[in-house]
Amino acid sequence: MTARAQTREARLWRELVAGRRSIRRYESEPVPAETVERLIEAARWAPSAHNRQPWRFALLDSAAWKERLARAMGARLRSDRLADGDAARDVEADVARSYARITGAPLAIVIALEMAEMDRYPDERRRRAEYLMAVQSTAMATQNLLLAAHAEGLGACWMCAPLFCPDTVAAAILLPPAWEPQALVTLGRPASAGKPARRKAVGEMLWRPPAAVD
Repeated sequence: MTARAQTREARLWRELVAGRRSIRRYESEPVPAETVERLIEAARWAPSAHNRQPWRFALLDSAAWKERLARAMGARLRSDRLADGDAARDVEADVARSYARITGAPLAIVIALEMAEMDRYPDERRRRAEYLMAVQSTAMATQNLLLAAHAEGLGACWMCAPLFCPDTVAAAILLPPAWEPQALVTLGRPASAGKPARRKAVGEMLWRPPAAVD
């Protein structure tokens, strides 16, 4: 590969990674089935612990299922927030915002994990580590999906709300019993460019151990 080609390729990869935004408002046109297949194909090529590929994807492309999920999650959100003592008006605004984001997307994908093929240990310390490896693997598959969506000209948003109500999500969309909801990704043709990106400087998050080692 020539130096010019390498520079161009590096620029394209930087645009893919740094150009992605969280998009919460979409045009109404559906996401074509072949595009969805390419997104899932990209997701499944993520690295995973032991190469067990614990990620699972539930596609919600019908208005009825998105409505069912949005209402169930909204009811749980309302219950939790009111129990916290939050003002009813603020709670209802939050519920309405969540409902609009889910039902307003042409496609929603519930990202879940399944532990069936992960290693098993007799002690809690290693069981916890194994579970976290599955969580990390599923998150990497989700990142692949988000980058692939951006490359396809789609907008997408990673919603972590299912972590607060996994049982509600699973029951609402009749997930297989072993699937544990981790995230909800909404997708569609972007109706806005999203918010300006803000990232911490590299120096704020980088650390190197001392040069001398005892």
